[in-house]
Amino acid sequence: MKEYDYIVIGTGSAMNLVNPILRRDPRTRMAIIDKDEPGGICLTRGCIPSKILLYHADIVRAVEKASEFHIEAKITSIDFRSIMDRMRTDIHRDVENLGKGLRQSPNIDYYPVSAEFTSPYTLRAGEETIKGKTIFLCIGSKPLIPSIKGLRETPFLTSDSLLGMERLPPRLAIVGGGYIAAEYGHFFSAMGSKVTIIGRNPKFLPEEEPEVSALAKKKMQEHMTIITGHEVTEVSDTPNGRRLTAVNRANGEMLEVTADDILVAAGRAPNTDILHPERAGIKTDKNGWIAVNEYFETSQHGVWAFGDADGNYPFKHVANYESILVYYNAVLGRRVKPSYHAVPHAVFSDPEIASVGLGQKEAEERYRDGILIGFHRYEDTAKGSAMHAKDFFVKVIIEKQTQKILGAHVIGPHASILIQEIINLMNTPDRASAPILTGMHIHPALSEVVARAFEEPMSPQEYNHLLMEHHDLPTQ
Repeated sequence: MKEYDYIVIGTGSAMNLVNPILRRDPRTRMAIIDKDEPGGICLTRGCIPSKILLYHADIVRAVEKASEFHIEAKITSIDFRSIMDRMRTDIHRDVENLGKGLRQSPNIDYYPVSAEFTSPYTLRAGEETIKGKTIFLCIGSKPLIPSIKGLRETPFLTSDSLLGMERLPPRLAIVGGGYIAAEYGHFFSAMGSKVTIIGRNPKFLPEEEPEVSALAKKKMQEHMTIITGHEVTEVSDTPNGRRLTAVNRANGEMLEVTADDILVAAGRAPNTDILHPERAGIKTDKNGWIAVNEYFETSQHGVWAFGDADGNYPFKHVANYESILVYYNAVLGRRVKPSYHAVPHAVFSDPEIASVGLGQKEAEERYRDGILIGFHRYEDTAKGSAMHAKDFFVKVIIEKQTQKILGAHVIGPHASILIQEIINLMNTPDRASAPILTGMHIHPALSEVVARAFEEPMSPQEYNHLLMEHHDLPTQ
């Protein structure tokens, strides 16, 4: 049996721990295990390949809008196979470089195999049995496959398997109405597929603010069909394609959709069924996610879990942040707790969406009447008007007494960039909005829409009235 100072399972954000540990003690012996290609979900099956593909979709939509600016442009062809090959080539290069580095390190034994616990601190990695004093579980997650009659017997795609596609499906049905559905709905519809999204929640993108969700659905329905409030109950193969039967969750009425391919985008599920943490005294929650304390230590002393492994905040930037705290806590012996008051995310759809912090409903529940809402439309700035950025907006939530920023929500071009100055201020000690008001914003730049959202904040009641008066969007 081989023994190590550290065992690392996963080659995503866990790799942020490796170099600092080795620099701290060059004599360290470490085992790194990953059953998949090195790089973690983000590089191999998630953030990076999807954003490579989505940029092509963004270009298609930009060309389609050229006529609004009196520019005649026409897309004569889209080479789907070459777009997919370009993505795979870029990813393969990075994966190869990572694998080479792992194999050549004198301090690391790299196990490109599946691992499972056999007892506390002991794992079977392929044919080897290994033991470690400290173990880091950054095991990621996998696509959630819902229990739908006939699904297991019918070919379907996931966000993992679609990356190997060679042909564009003429008709694509997407099961799920969240981030993955929105992004790949954007991609495949821009490539030329007839896309139908079927979500079980009454809202499209249910994690977003109601008015953001409604505007996203309105804009994206220009290019695809979005069905909400319907649960897919059965899938089958027919001579005309793959048939999905869905039931309206409000009134029980049935709906049928036929497609050439099905993409299941119903969320993420844990990988603990492979790892068998129970054999090592590591507790999981009722859904199978690894349970950790406020310092990311599991129920077994010396075993730490972070990133997707614990089922919280499934974003790469959160896993990177948590990896730093795990290094402090597990390696340096400090006790540093995470702060999740300003966790941002973006949806790279068309339109783009970005959010950080609290939504209006949650802020009202926590602060009662002690909040203000700031709002400004892109089209009411010089740059937004020049871009014909109609209906898009920035919404900010501020604590009334302290002027502390509680949250922000942006929908429109470059949302993920515009929100960053708000994220940065939310990570200062007082989280004050004042620097946005006192700082100069370049004129005419799109960033002015952020500044103006903070200029005249209103009560929630006034904001809801504004929505009813000027927008065909739901209030809180």
